[in-house]
Amino acid sequence: MLTNDQLNQWDRENFLHPSTHFGQHGRGESPTRIVTTAKGCYIEDRDGTKLLDAFAGLYCVNVGYGRTEIAEAISKQAHELAYYHSYVGHGTEASITLAHMVAERAPAHMNKVYFGLGGSDANETNVKLVWYIQNVLGRPEKRKIISRWRGYHGSGLITGSMTGLVPFHNKFGLPMSEVVHTEAPYYFRRPDPDMSEEAFSAHCAAKLEELIEREGADTIGAFIAEPLLGTGGIVPPPAGYWDAIQPVLKKHEILLITDEVVTGFGRMGTMMGSTHYGITPDIITIAKGLTSAYAPLSGSIVSDELYKVLEDGTDKFGPFGHGWTYSAHPIGAAAGVANLKLIDELGLVQNARETGAYFRNAMAAALKDHRFVGDVRGDGMLAAVELQRDPGARVDFDASEKVTAQVVGEMVKRGVIARAMPQGEIIGFAPPLCMTPAEADKVVEVTRDALDAVTGTL
Repeated sequence: MLTNDQLNQWDRENFLHPSTHFGQHGRGESPTRIVTTAKGCYIEDRDGTKLLDAFAGLYCVNVGYGRTEIAEAISKQAHELAYYHSYVGHGTEASITLAHMVAERAPAHMNKVYFGLGGSDANETNVKLVWYIQNVLGRPEKRKIISRWRGYHGSGLITGSMTGLVPFHNKFGLPMSEVVHTEAPYYFRRPDPDMSEEAFSAHCAAKLEELIEREGADTIGAFIAEPLLGTGGIVPPPAGYWDAIQPVLKKHEILLITDEVVTGFGRMGTMMGSTHYGITPDIITIAKGLTSAYAPLSGSIVSDELYKVLEDGTDKFGPFGHGWTYSAHPIGAAAGVANLKLIDELGLVQNARETGAYFRNAMAAALKDHRFVGDVRGDGMLAAVELQRDPGARVDFDASEKVTAQVVGEMVKRGVIARAMPQGEIIGFAPPLCMTPAEADKVVEVTRDALDAVTGTL
């Protein structure tokens, strides 16, 4: 391992980082961190700085770092068979086993799994599935996808379009015309402060109906949504939301894709977020927690009803013309098998439910009187703190003040990583599912101290 300035120089000169200010990074004006090792909930950089990672990488290291069981499964698979494709009926023991394990953990009506590499390509697959299915059903005009403002579904062309966050559209010419957006179920930002959660849910359903009427139900193929908004602010749905939305979709024969890249495999304190919120999807997107990011892998879980349409389609039109070179990559699949076993053996779904609730309650108690905290929310092993200049009057900070970025920076100085969420002054938390109550207490304490340090002079 290079530990001198040469590595830092190469990083600035050659490594194009995602979601980064290229100019500042290349000129050395912004910080960089070279991570060398990690264990449990902690990462360590080459300078020996140890940090409690309260965002699990990018919501993804569900089982925690340094799990040798997964590393050994990857090594064993690489020694036996590092790669073979999954086209035209080829498979491996790992990919077949993982497909079965995923189906066992999915809702009962969903038993077919297509594997990719990341959440973005999984959602690209899902859109192609929707278009194919609608064509097979003789409804080729049903191509539009309804997404929600503040939803996150990837960074590709169609997936970046479905993402409802302005920074992912700016200067890319997105969204594409096939994607339209409806209101986010963001109760904290409801138009009328006197609205109950149920009334706001009804409002969201009415807005969806208006959109469908305006666009034409015969042009809309699917509705895609996360069970709770993730990157858009870690926003749980208001009471009654999914009970209000699903009948609208069914009425207009619009397929439902639930994007469980974040919520799948334990993060909600249940195996799947769809189950947690009483959702009956046609397609589920999975990634992140599928392997806990020990290797890249994603998937699309398809309902039995939709699979029958796919089957009929290939009987009529020949093989399904879609695939990735690395679909069901055996190393990723081996990591997935070992990861799902660990989730069960370590009782991480239960810990996410119990320690997650403890964490959110402790955070709410610690910040309830803070004059710049507008909202503390979350579900499962997810939490968010939204900051405002004047919460009572619903007045926000100016974006140029970058208050959250400063708070997150102060947290790092105190040994904890959180995330400054895009498009808002929101501190996000998505710790590994193995986080202990003592570690939760540390995150809460550091959050309060960092908030005080930044806002003490405001």
